[in-house]
Amino acid sequence: QVQLVESGGGFVQAGGSLRLSCAASRSKVPINSMGWYRQAPGKERDWVATILGNGLTEYTDSVKGRFAISRDKTWSAVTLQMNNLKPEDTAVYYCRATTSWGTSWGQGTQVTVSS
Repeated sequence: QVQLVESGGGFVQAGGSLRLSCAASRSKVPINSMGWYRQAPGKERDWVATILGNGLTEYTDSVKGRFAISRDKTWSAVTLQMNNLKPEDTAVYYCRATTSWGTSWGQGTQVTVSS
């Protein structure tokens, strides 16, 4: 399995920006994709963004044009740049990695956006 550690969460006012990072280590097999999910209080965990091995990125509609996912060439780090944040973006954000062996999750980082 891949070990994932998120960082960069915090408190920001609406319209502000945050940059989340996910450090990946100990993967014994190639990583196929990495992504970000989020879970608001009392709600299910929802997909936010994914980046594939070929660099292709995908986003859920609510964050298109505001969030950007990127990675380094070795899959050791994935970032999520979040701009123009809204109160509805408040959630715990989780990093996920997929390999041929399965899926790994980080412990999550809290993002709070005040109105």
